[in-house]
Amino acid sequence: MVVIRLARGGAKKRPFYNMVVADSRTRRDGRFVERVGFYNPVAAATEEGLRVNMERLTYWQQQGAQLSPTAARLVKQYAAKLAA
Repeated sequence: MVVIRLARGGAKKRPFYNMVVADSRTRRDGRFVERVGFYNPVAAATEEGLRVNMERLTYWQQQGAQLSPTAARLVKQYAAKLAA
């Protein structure tokens, strides 16, 4: 199964997450098919903390990819930000 989930990057105590499309059997930070966005939980007010390529996200969902709970929450948050 293909999943859309977060892969952790960044330094110690400074997390940075890439939103990736990956096979569910691969490790969290392992190989992935495509990067569809990022999430920076420690971004300053002037920096962009969340970006999602909605076009590619909907494409992968049409192909049967499932969102992880955290990725789903972030996508919902991003969509609300776009609508405002």
